[in-house]
Amino acid sequence: QVQLVESGGGLVQAGGSLRLSCAASKFSMYPMAWFRQAPGKEREFVAVISRYGVTTYYANSVKGRFTISRDNAKNTVYLQMNSLEPEDTAVYFCAIGNDLQRVGKTAADFGSWGQGTQVTVSS
Repeated sequence: QVQLVESGGGLVQAGGSLRLSCAASKFSMYPMAWFRQAPGKEREFVAVISRYGVTTYYANSVKGRFTISRDNAKNTVYLQMNSLEPEDTAVYFCAIGNDLQRVGKTAADFGSWGQGTQVTVSS
């Protein structure tokens, strides 16, 4: 099973930026995604990217502010987060899809998850 390790979280002021990284322990050409979970809330979809990066989808709440990308040579997926808002505060998780072709947006579409990285946005 592929192991995922997220990094890049931290504390930032509103309007600031962070770049999250998710490194996979071995080569994977499956779609990859970012989800987040705020205290007291359910885990929610943030962004997903297809095998070769041709297709991306975003949650409406982050569209235009966040960008997902991947470097298959480095087995790494990224989430560039700009114009951060306090509402973006959450633990961010990366995940690998279960199906090579399906670019899903629900947790059930993804089988392996990282441990998460905390993002805190102060107002």
